Amino acid sequence: MDIFSRRLTSSFLFFLFLSFTEAKEILVGGKTDAWKIPSSESDSLNRWAEKSRFRIGDSLVWKYDAGKDSVLQVTKEAYASCNTSNSIAEYKDGNTKVKLDRSGPFYFISGAKGHCEQGQKLHVVVLSQKHRYTGISPAPSPAEIEGPAIAPTSSAAGLKAGFLVTLGVVVLGLF
Repeated sequence: MDIFSRRLTSSFLFFLFLSFTEAKEILVGGKTDAWKIPSSESDSLNRWAEKSRFRIGDSLVWKYDAGKDSVLQVTKEAYASCNTSNSIAEYKDGNTKVKLDRSGPFYFISGAKGHCEQGQKLHVVVLSQKHRYTGISPAPSPAEIEGPAIAPTSSAAGLKAGFLVTLGVVVLGLF
């Protein structure tokens, strides 16, 4: 019974560790019909982003009607002014996936005429690899896009090192 308990504990710790490091596909807004003009400020995708965690390697996924809309990845300046004429990337397929390949801010706006001006846009902040999950979102509110994004200061290296030490002790305890 003691060996079973140790193996169960080590398996649980291993899967807990993987949940902190595994890249994820994240559906924008948490639902398939989220890429639209928000009905109110509280319905804004930036409210959703403030409550979410984005890490390097994660992918954002948009589902939308390709005949009526698109997703534009833009600069901070184009985001603020809703400038659709000079995007970094343009996606029109209705099932867009964008890999978050670096830490820092990413800006997206709708390519449909007038939609960005009505609030159909998204600003996410990707944590650097040295930051760990704490449950507190680093994304600033839309009103704060001019200032720097504030991310937690804890180090994931400490979490990983602690986990590896614990895992080693548990594994060695099995033999």
